[in-house]
Amino acid sequence: MASSSSSASNSKYCPRWKYVVFLSFRGEDTRKTFTGHLYEGLKNRGISTFQDDKRLEHGDSIPKELLRAIEESQVALIVFSKNYATSRWCLNELVKIMECKDEENGQTVIPIFYDVDPSHVRNQSESFGAAFAEHELKYKDDVEGMQKVQRWRNALTVAANLKGYDIRDGIESENIQQIVDCISSKFRTNAYSLSFLQDVVGINDHLEKLKSKLQMEINDVRILGIWGIGGVGKTTIAKAIFDAISYQFKASCFLADVKENAKKNKLHSLQNTLLSELLREKKGYVNNKYDGKRMIPNILCSMKVLIVLDDIDHSEHLEYLAGDVGWFGNGSRVIITTRNKHLIEKDDAIYEVSTLPDHEAMQLFNKHAFKKEDPDESFKKFSLEVVNHAKGLPLALKVWGSLLHKKCLTLWRKTVEQIKKNSNSEIVKKLKISYDGLELEEQEIFLDIACLFRGKKRKEVMQILESCDFGAEYGLNVLINKSLVFISENNMIEMHDLIRDMGRYVVKMQKLPKKRSRIWDVEDFKKVMIDYTGTMTVEAIRLCCFEEEICFNNEAMKKMKSLRILHIVATNTNFFASRPSSNHHDDSIEYLSNNLRCLVQTPDFTGMPNLEYLNLEYCSELEEVHNSLAYCENLIELNLNWCNKLRRFPCVNMKSLESMDLQSCYNLMKTELVILSAKGWIRKFSSSIQYLTDLTNLDLSGMENLEALPSSIVKLKGLVKLNVSYCFTIKSLPEEIGDLENLEELDATCTLISRPPSSIVRLNKLKSLKFVKIETEDEVYFVFPPINGGLLSLEILKLSSSNFIDGRIPEDIGYLSSLIKLHLKGDNFEHLPQSIAQLGALRVLSLEGCKRLTQLPEFPPQLDTICADWHNDLICNSLFQNISSFQHDISASDSLSLRVFTSWGSNIPSWFHYQGMDKSVLVNLPENWCVSDNFLGFAVCYSGSLIQNMAQLIISSEGMPCITQKLGLYNYSECIPDCVIQFFLVPFAGIWDTSNANGKTPNDYGHIMLSFPEELKKCGLRLFYKYESELVETNDEPPTELSMGIRRIRYDDSEHHEEASCSSSKKQRS
Repeated sequence: MASSSSSASNSKYCPRWKYVVFLSFRGEDTRKTFTGHLYEGLKNRGISTFQDDKRLEHGDSIPKELLRAIEESQVALIVFSKNYATSRWCLNELVKIMECKDEENGQTVIPIFYDVDPSHVRNQSESFGAAFAEHELKYKDDVEGMQKVQRWRNALTVAANLKGYDIRDGIESENIQQIVDCISSKFRTNAYSLSFLQDVVGINDHLEKLKSKLQMEINDVRILGIWGIGGVGKTTIAKAIFDAISYQFKASCFLADVKENAKKNKLHSLQNTLLSELLREKKGYVNNKYDGKRMIPNILCSMKVLIVLDDIDHSEHLEYLAGDVGWFGNGSRVIITTRNKHLIEKDDAIYEVSTLPDHEAMQLFNKHAFKKEDPDESFKKFSLEVVNHAKGLPLALKVWGSLLHKKCLTLWRKTVEQIKKNSNSEIVKKLKISYDGLELEEQEIFLDIACLFRGKKRKEVMQILESCDFGAEYGLNVLINKSLVFISENNMIEMHDLIRDMGRYVVKMQKLPKKRSRIWDVEDFKKVMIDYTGTMTVEAIRLCCFEEEICFNNEAMKKMKSLRILHIVATNTNFFASRPSSNHHDDSIEYLSNNLRCLVQTPDFTGMPNLEYLNLEYCSELEEVHNSLAYCENLIELNLNWCNKLRRFPCVNMKSLESMDLQSCYNLMKTELVILSAKGWIRKFSSSIQYLTDLTNLDLSGMENLEALPSSIVKLKGLVKLNVSYCFTIKSLPEEIGDLENLEELDATCTLISRPPSSIVRLNKLKSLKFVKIETEDEVYFVFPPINGGLLSLEILKLSSSNFIDGRIPEDIGYLSSLIKLHLKGDNFEHLPQSIAQLGALRVLSLEGCKRLTQLPEFPPQLDTICADWHNDLICNSLFQNISSFQHDISASDSLSLRVFTSWGSNIPSWFHYQGMDKSVLVNLPENWCVSDNFLGFAVCYSGSLIQNMAQLIISSEGMPCITQKLGLYNYSECIPDCVIQFFLVPFAGIWDTSNANGKTPNDYGHIMLSFPEELKKCGLRLFYKYESELVETNDEPPTELSMGIRRIRYDDSEHHEEASCSSSKKQRS
C-alpha cells in the first residue's frame, strides 16, 4: 500500500518523534479484538506505539497528554469501525491528527477500515450518517457546535480519501502482519535515523552495499564481516543495518563492545545476554562458556535470527558466540565488526569501510561545526584545512567539528594551527585538542571516565563523581555535547576506543607512573609499590587482577594524600592485610571498592571520615567489618553482597545511608546490629534501623536465622525494595507494614510467613509481591487478607506452594485491576474464586502442581499464558471449555482468527488422541463424528513456536477437499518459544457453511488434515464435544497411529525446501 500524500520527513537535527505509531480507535468496538491484536503485533516488533489504555471516551475534551502524544507520533493509524463516529472524543482526536498531517514535516496518516465501507466514512452515510444526525440534533441551536460538526465531517472525508487498508473481507492475522511489516520497513527505520543516524553522512550508500552482500532473499545462513580502521564508523554502520533489516527476523540481538565486555564480564555473560535478547527473557542460561557453546546451537538452530557482534578482536569471541553457521536457523544473518581482517573466515562476506571522500568529510564536519551543510564564507579556508588533516576519519571530523562550534574566528585560527602542529602524529594525539578545550573540572571528569568508568552504569558513575565534589551531570552533558562520550541504550557511559586512548594518553604524558593522577595498569601499580614512589598526584586507582598477586606497600600508600577513588578487583590479593589501622588517615577517600576474595577483616575506618561508597561485594572470605564503620556519617551506599562468611557487623546508625545490600550474608552472628539469641545467631534486627531514613533498598535475602523484622522498619518511608527471601526462619512481617507507602517490591520467597498482616493491602505502590512458603512438618495453611480495594498497582502476585485451601484466597481478588501475573503453583485448593475472571490485565496464570484442582476458572479477557497439570484429562477438557466460550461468536466473522494459549512444557498431553511429529496430521474421522449441538470443534496443541503464525484446516472426502480454511493464530505470550506448548480451538461453527454444503452434512466427509507452514516438534488434535462422557467411553483403548488412521505429510510450499536437519542446508565454517 502507499502512504498518504503527507509522508513524514526528517527534522534536520532535532528529532520530533517520540512514538512511531499513534493508534486512534473506538474502544468499545475494537479494543479487545483487532486493535488489541494490532497493538501487540507492533509492540512485539519493537515499534514504539502509543495506545491510550485507559481512555474514557466521554464528552468532547481530550487530555493534553493525549494531544501531545498525537503531535509526537510519526504515523497515525486510524481504525474506522461502525461506532467510530458516535464518539465525539474520537472525532476530535481525528481533527487533531489531520491538523498534524497538514503541518510541515507532518505525520503520515493511514486509515484502516475495520467493519465499514470507506464510502460510508467518506460521505458520512449508513452508521456514520446516523451518528452525525445525532450530533447535529445535539448542536442544532449552537453555532460553534455546528462548526465543530463540520470540522468532523471534513476530517472524515479527507481521511477516507487517503490510501490505507480495507480489511473487511480479509483474514485478520494476515492484515495485521501486512500492516506491521509496512510500518516496520517504511517508518521504524526512518524514525531511528532521525535520532541515531541524523549525523551519519553517506549511510544510505553503506546500507545498499551491505544489503547486496547479505542477500536477504536467499534462505541460507550467512556471516558478514564489517572491517576497517578505528574511528571509521564500523559500529555506526552496523547499528544502521541492524535497525533496517531486523524486522525480517524472528529475533535479533546487537551485542555491543564485545572486546571490552569479554574482558570485564567473561564470555559466558555475553552468551547469557545473547540468549536473553533473542528469547526475550532475561535470565542466566549458562554458568560457563563451554555450557554456552553447547546450549546456543541447541536453542537457536531452528530460529531465524539476526546477530551483530560488535568489535571482535579475538577468535575465541566467535568460537563461543557464533561458532558455526549450523548454530542458527535458515535465513539467519550474523554480522561482525572488527579491525582484524584475519578474524573473518575466507568463506564469509567482507565489507570494508573506507574513510570518507572529501565531499562527505566536509559535509560531516560542517554538520558539527556549523549545524548546517555549508560553512560560513569566512570560515571556509579553515574548514578545508581541518578536513584535510582528518584524512576522512569520521571520528576526528565529529570531535573537531564539535570543538569548534560557536567559536570566533580568532579561536578557529589558533585551534587549526594546533591541529596542524600534530599533523605527523597519530590520530589519538590529534584528538587531544578536544581535551585541551575543556574546563579544568570537565577534564577531571573526562579522565575519570576514560581511565576508570567507561562501560559503567550512568547512575553509579554520577554518584561517585558527585561524591568527589564534581558537578557531574553538567560536566557529563558537556562531554556529550562535545562528542567525547555517549550514553548507550542500557544507560551505560561509553566512549569510542580512540577517545579512551586519548584520555589515557593524557595521563601517560606524565611519564613516570608515580607522577600519574590515575592508575589502571597492574604493572604501573607494581612499580609504584616497589619503588615507594606513591605521591600526592595519585587521585584514583582501579585494578582488575584475577591471576597474579599484587603486593601493597604501606609507605607508598601513605603518601597518596589525594587518593579519592580506590577500586580493587582481585582473587589473590589482600589489600588490607598490610595496612595500618587508625594511625593512617585516608581522609580523602570517598569511594572504596574492594572485591577481594581473600579479605578476612576490614581495617579501622576512622581515617576515612568522608567515605560515601563502600563496595565489598564477593569478598567471600570476609568475616568481620570493623566497628568504626558506624562513624562514617557520610556513607551513602554499602554493598556486602555474597560476603557469605561475614560474622561480625557494626551497629548502623548512619542517617545518610541510602542503600545497604546484605544478600546471602547468612553467617552473620554476634553483632551490634542485632539482638542476639542464646546461641548468638541473628534472630531480630535492632530498632535502630529506623534511623536509616534515606534507605531505598534493603536486601536481607539468605539470612537463614532471621525470625522477624523490627516494627520500627515501617518508619523507613523511602523504602522501595524489601527482600527477605530464603530467610528460612522468618515467621512474620510487622503489623503496620502498610505504612511503607513507597514500597514497590516485597519478596518473601521461602519463608515461614503464613499470615501476611492485613495492612499489606494498603501498599498501593506495590508492584511485585511474592510469598512462596517452605515445606514444614506441621500443616499450616496460608491465609491472604481481603483485598478491600487496595494493592492498586500490583502487577505480580506469587503465592506458590503456600498450602492454600478453598476459601483462603480472597474472594475479592478480582479487584486487583493492575495484576498481570498470578502464580498459585503447588497449592491445595479445589476451586478458585469466580472473581479471577474480573482481572482485566491478567496475562499469566500458573496452576501447576495444584493436585486437587479439576476445573479451571473462567478466563480473564487478556489471559494468554495458562500453566496447569495437562496430564489430567479434566483440566484439558476444562481448558477448551473456556476457550470455546471465548470464541462463541467467531462464526460471525468472515476470517478465522484464533486465539492461542501458551503453557510451559514440551510434551503433548495424552488427552489429544491424534498426535504427530511433522508439519501435518491427516486423520480418518469416525462415523457420525459430527453430533448436532454437541460437536464444538477441533482442539489443537503444538509444541514450539511458529514464525508465520498460520495454519490450515482441510476437511475432505475421498481425497476431494470440501472445506479449506486458513487459520490466523494470535499468541502474545512472553514465554521462551522453544520451551512451550500452545493450545487453540478451531470452532466448527466458524468453518461449516450450510448454505454452501450442496446438500451434504459434515458426516459425509471422512478426513481432516491440519497443516502448518513450518516444521514443529509435535502436534496433537482432538475432536471436542460439549458433552464428552458418552463419546469418550467409546475410546477405551489408547489410540495408535494405525487405529487413528494418521498419515504425516509435508506442507506444500514452494518457499520451503526438502526435509533437512537444522544444519543440513547451511554452509559450514572451515
